[in-house]
Amino acid sequence: MIQKKKRPELAPATISEADGVRYLHLGTPWVQGAMRIRKPLAIELEYVQRMMVWLLLRPIETLSDGHAVQLGLGAGAITRYCHGVLRLRTTAVELNDSVIAACRAYFHVESGVRLKVIEADAGVYAADPENVASADVLCVDLYDHDAASPVLDSDAFYADCHRLLSDGGAMTVNLFGRDASFERSAQRIAAVFGADQVLSLRPTREGNTIVVAMKGAAWPPHDVLAMRADHIESNVGLPARKWLKMLRALPKASEGPA
Repeated sequence: MIQKKKRPELAPATISEADGVRYLHLGTPWVQGAMRIRKPLAIELEYVQRMMVWLLLRPIETLSDGHAVQLGLGAGAITRYCHGVLRLRTTAVELNDSVIAACRAYFHVESGVRLKVIEADAGVYAADPENVASADVLCVDLYDHDAASPVLDSDAFYADCHRLLSDGGAMTVNLFGRDASFERSAQRIAAVFGADQVLSLRPTREGNTIVVAMKGAAWPPHDVLAMRADHIESNVGLPARKWLKMLRALPKASEGPA
């Protein structure tokens, strides 16, 4: 007899509001996402804005083409932006049903023709053979209620993320740059995508460091990136010129045993 995998205990989503901003928590004071109530399509948190650095890697004429996938819904900021501003076909994968319910009730995230919110384990979704090469953009932001470290961070998981992307696709991952695990996580991504295909942004004040990786395509030259950054700032309102100045190579792997 096949036993069903036991569902992990998941912290319930809770809501707070301050100075016109609504916040999502998972039973702790740690902020898991935010939305400015009068500007629901704007991306409020700086690290979440930086998760959109993949826009620099897409030709201007294709910014609204393809399929954007988010592993981890949070407060739905990337999901709302990809669907509502960029007009992309969008899929968000979230294991915690209370997060999905909170996003529907308080954060303007509702499934439709071009938007799917799937209650599922992100690792299972990424590993599903039916999803191979189905995403043109992949944003990975998977933290538990303590926001201490990614809940999915293995070599196998990043290999599945690579397979999930179409050729020429881009992935961004939220990591904590000041955490001792950052280098290990970043090198796992580089091992899968290729070291010359992976860059990171400088950490935010809170320590969030976004890693961005391309699959099977040459990194655009600086003048092309600069032109795209100008277009992004002028047309979709994100600080892409600042991102361009922040991009840097990953630190080299430390020698000796981990």
